[in-house]
Amino acid sequence: MSDDTIRLVTIGRIIRRRRRLLIVLALMGALVGYGISLLFPPQYTTSASVLLSGAWEERELLTQAQIATSSVVVDRAAATLHWTGVSGGELRDRVSATAADGNIIKISGTADTPQRAQQLSDQVAQQFVTFAARIVDGNSDPEAAAQREALQQTVMQTSRRITKLADATDPGQTVESVQARTELEKLRTSLQEAVNKLDQADPTANKANMVVMGPAARPAGEAPPTRTQLVVAGALVFLLLGVVGHLTAARMSRRLRTQPEIAAALGSALLGTVDVPGERPAHRPQGRGPRARIRRLLGVDIRWDMPAPSASGDEADRRIRYRRVCARLRDQLPASRRLLVVVPDGDEIARRAAGQLAAEAEGDPLLRVVEVSVSRPMVPDRDHESGALVVLSAGSWTAGELAGIAEACTDAGQGVVGIVLASPVRASPARSAGRPRDAATPVLAVSDDAKGSSG
Repeated sequence: MSDDTIRLVTIGRIIRRRRRLLIVLALMGALVGYGISLLFPPQYTTSASVLLSGAWEERELLTQAQIATSSVVVDRAAATLHWTGVSGGELRDRVSATAADGNIIKISGTADTPQRAQQLSDQVAQQFVTFAARIVDGNSDPEAAAQREALQQTVMQTSRRITKLADATDPGQTVESVQARTELEKLRTSLQEAVNKLDQADPTANKANMVVMGPAARPAGEAPPTRTQLVVAGALVFLLLGVVGHLTAARMSRRLRTQPEIAAALGSALLGTVDVPGERPAHRPQGRGPRARIRRLLGVDIRWDMPAPSASGDEADRRIRYRRVCARLRDQLPASRRLLVVVPDGDEIARRAAGQLAAEAEGDPLLRVVEVSVSRPMVPDRDHESGALVVLSAGSWTAGELAGIAEACTDAGQGVVGIVLASPVRASPARSAGRPRDAATPVLAVSDDAKGSSG
């Protein structure tokens, strides 16, 4: 699997074969999330809106939002609230402000109760409006205000003078008198429009009005993350970590799966592949003790990364495969035709295949089956055998383990004459074989040396 692409079928296989372990991990994650929720009290958040009248640019609104959460505004709000043990610095972490569409500054406050959250938002909004008004008043220039007042007085005097000039004009209906009065009225209108435009251009005239748009609503629920969200998040995180851990372990696995790799590790040629009917591709170790019981309870005592058994032919087709392997052995062996069949200890599929192979051989060649411990391989010494035949299943052993079995065979004088791979398959309905005979139940001969080494 180290070179395979991760597919949905792989994820599904993990969930199906490791569901007990994943359920336990999800429960552990939920407990961790619940524990985290106990460390952090529930929080409530609400918002108050402040409307800024006039024309404002976007950067000016952002500046006002920063002013709303400044230390001056928040400290004044803290002094007004008089909350015991809560300073302005702590409140600054609970207050935020954003500029919304329509010249609106949205001020949000977070507290441990709905009532306090509402009070905090309302008080910060009120202090912001008061502070902004003071800034506008403080930035006004007294000299400019005096000049403005003098200008308005001059405009009023000029308007009265124009009125007198219009009245003093010849009241007749001559063309000259009518034109003179008309020009004077135009002059007075233009003068008044200029004064109005000057008032509108005053930066402090239209930006000093800020209005709090009603009190903040009392929050009806907790602010995220709530206790339920933490529990669910903990369960999902642990479940995801379990799946990712299985995928990582599979990618880092050094178990050999391909025929060339297995043949290279044992230093011999592959004689064939035989099928072993059965639904479970892995062998459940019959270990004892608390650790083994826990592994069986969690379902981790069986392999998950082995693909589901593929469909095969009937019993007659499977027996043909065994007979072909026996025929290759007869062609390869000398006249004695005796072989030691070596099976890695714990490989149930290979053990069943070796037994079936010995039964199909019918003494030609004569096969003696032994199980060899992988951790400390010990093969019986040569006794009229022509060599050793290794039977194993793919994807169960590393190159180092198989190399250890090959070295043990060499030390015992049993050269590896061939390899047979056993593959689990789904059984199909049986039909009559090409060579009808009674099915024999093979008896496995395990040597005393192998027993001693496995113990």
